[in-house]
Amino acid sequence: QVQLQESGGGSVQSGGSLRLSCAASGYTFSGRCMGWFRQAPGKERERVITFDRYGSTTSADSVRGRFTVSLDNGKRTMYLQMNSLKPEDTAMYYCATRIPCSSIQNLYNYWGQGTQVTVSS
Repeated sequence: QVQLQESGGGSVQSGGSLRLSCAASGYTFSGRCMGWFRQAPGKERERVITFDRYGSTTSADSVRGRFTVSLDNGKRTMYLQMNSLKPEDTAMYYCATRIPCSSIQNLYNYWGQGTQVTVSS
């Protein structure tokens, strides 16, 4: 069974840092077709940073230069390093993947349970 498990969320002050982890299991981990999303109360879910099926990343303008995504294929884990955090980064953060990665549909069909990030001013 495909499972994605986020961890690393918490509460920090503005300007602080957090590193989120997404541990994947139950499928062939490729580091492709997966990434991070977030949803703040009253707002739509949005892309944070994702890997496409070719390994290229797409970042939200709001996080570019502050957030970095990385992979540890041996640990089957994707990370999100978040620096210079702002109150507007407060949201539930989710990791997601698309299986099969080769699907022509731009849909993410597996999601983790989410981890809360709260940034205070």
